Order: sequence, then structure tokens, then C-alpha cells
Amino acid sequence: MFVLTQTEENYLKAILHLSLNEAKKAEIGTNELAAHLGVKPSSVNAMIKNLKAKSLVDFERYGKITLTSEGKSVAMRVLRKHRLWETFLHDKLDFSWDEVHEVAEQMEHIQSPKLIEKIDKFLGYPSFDPHGDPIPDKDGRLPKMHAISLTEIEPGTSCRVHAVRDSSSLFLQHLERLSIRLEGTIKVVEKIAFDGSMVIEVEGKPTSVSQKITDNILVVENR
Repeated sequence: MFVLTQTEENYLKAILHLSLNEAKKAEIGTNELAAHLGVKPSSVNAMIKNLKAKSLVDFERYGKITLTSEGKSVAMRVLRKHRLWETFLHDKLDFSWDEVHEVAEQMEHIQSPKLIEKIDKFLGYPSFDPHGDPIPDKDGRLPKMHAISLTEIEPGTSCRVHAVRDSSSLFLQHLERLSIRLEGTIKVVEKIAFDGSMVIEVEGKPTSVSQKITDNILVVENR
């Protein structure tokens, strides 16, 4: 098995991430992948040709990009490392949930299966990371998530924050300002038909949030 570069691993993880994102119904193409990675489409085309030559992706000109079985296996391993490192940084080193992503981006490329298994055991085999994202197990299996977007919750309903779709620092810092955190409770007070925004109640305080925010918060209804 050939050794992959960090950039190659990042591309495989990005394709996997987009394929797992239920909010994106469109097929994954070069433009979508370029936008996700913040690079030019020409750079994506060159890398995809390289990954296809290594039998890690399937791609036809102007068609969709998919991972092969081996490509998915590699991507799952990288994703597993990333989310375990995020959990370690958050739970054991007191990094906030908006700080862990960039550091984990560097640590996910460490090539030591033994270290990752030790970290997993040390953390107590967690199923979800600090953003509520599922952590693949050592066999690449993802735990099931039964959450829906806050946008789908009807007025008068109370729910619990399970995860976020957007794990960027700006978004997470904004949620902190709104006192919205994982496992926190949100009550939907009103839906605004005009623009899809909502009035919600967090810690007893009403606040208005845009549909862009509610689309990116995954919740479970309180029973």
C-alpha cells in the first residue's frame, strides 16, 4: 500500500464529508469539492486524476466523484482520527468546541494506528465528537444519528441540541453568544413565514434566529 500525502488524505476526507452530508442532495462534482476545500476547480481535476490512478476514487469527465471501497476506507480512518483528536482536545485539554477543528486537522495525519486505538480507549470509546458528529469505529462503522434540523421543529415544541452541521469557528462562537450548546434545550416559540426565521427560547430568554442558523443545528425533540 502506497503512502498518501496529507493533501491526498484531505481530499478523500472532503469527498466522504460531502457524501455524508444529508443537507446536500446534489451529486459531488469538481465545483462542489473545490468550493468545500477553497481551491480552484483545476486543482481538483488534477488531484482527482491522481486519486483515480491510485484506485481511490471513481470519476468520469463532467461526472460525479465517488470513493472506491479502498478510498472510503482511507477516508474513514482519517475522519476517525480527526474526531477522536477533537474529543481528546475538548474533553481532556479543555479546548473549546470552536478551537478543536484546526488543531485536529494537523493531528489527523499521524500514522500510528496503535496511538489512535489507545486514545479511543483512554476516552472511553466515544460515539460522538464535541460537535455532535458521529465517530467511526475501528472498522469504519458510524453510529446512527436520529436528529433533525431545528428548522423542522414546530412552534411550542421543546428540543435538545444534538449536533451542528457547521463546525466553523465563526458559527460556533455565534452559538455561544446565543447560549446554544450541545445537550442544551431550545423551545421553538414562533416560525416567521416571510423569511423562515424563528423566535426561540434559550435558557428562558427569547431570541430571533435566521433559517441559516436553524438549518445548521440538529436537534432531538424532548419527550
